[in-house]
Amino acid sequence: MSDLTHFDGDGRPRMVDIGDKTPTRRTALAEGWVELPDAIYDALKEGKVVKGDPIPVAELGGIMGAKRTSDLIPLCHSIKLDSVRVRCKLSDEEKSLHIVCEAASTDATGVEMEALTGVSVAALVFYDMCKALDKGMTIRNVRLIEKSGGRSGRWRRQEV
Repeated sequence: MSDLTHFDGDGRPRMVDIGDKTPTRRTALAEGWVELPDAIYDALKEGKVVKGDPIPVAELGGIMGAKRTSDLIPLCHSIKLDSVRVRCKLSDEEKSLHIVCEAASTDATGVEMEALTGVSVAALVFYDMCKALDKGMTIRNVRLIEKSGGRSGRWRRQEV
């Protein structure tokens, strides 16, 4: 367990001490998908979702979720976000909603969790807005695409 920074030498959970770290510019990009049953896909294409257009509501919810990450993830630090952007795009090819969240901060720890939370909450908001049409949506493949900054520098997923 010594490689897992959220555990002490006795295997007990701990919040990592970032007090001596220098704030630097940090960014993260995450994505995920919501697979859509035909009823929801067709309603979106025809603009007939009863509760209104769920896409901008999901984007706003994702931003709000990213801002609350430290309230949701037990050992996550509360950081000052410089920016969060969530974009949802309907994929005709896959009959799915593609969600992307970009987060940035100038702080002593990264923003990967904020980007991943932004995608996750956007997907859940979208599900909530559309569940009256069909509860068969599937949220899948929420993943980090890239991050920059901090001691570990830049990381990018090989298969995107």
